[in-house]
Amino acid sequence: MILRELFYIDPDTRRTANDLRYEPSRDLATMRRSNTRKTRLTLRQINELRKSSEAHILEQERELEFIEAMYKTPTAPPA
Repeated sequence: MILRELFYIDPDTRRTANDLRYEPSRDLATMRRSNTRKTRLTLRQINELRKSSEAHILEQERELEFIEAMYKTPTAPPA
């Protein structure tokens, strides 16, 4: 897991914001050695994973647009 997936800083307000990512208040599951059962995902957990995945994809698309704009060849002015 990448650190920026845990903490998201809103570029407008420069404060920590919730951006459909990991929320530690809901992470209450601790594993013990004696617990050998396989954990089952609930629909809520699957939905959270989907939202996190979608947020990651959107972030990658924005970064790609920024990189394309940065390295795009400048258009020559008409002479």
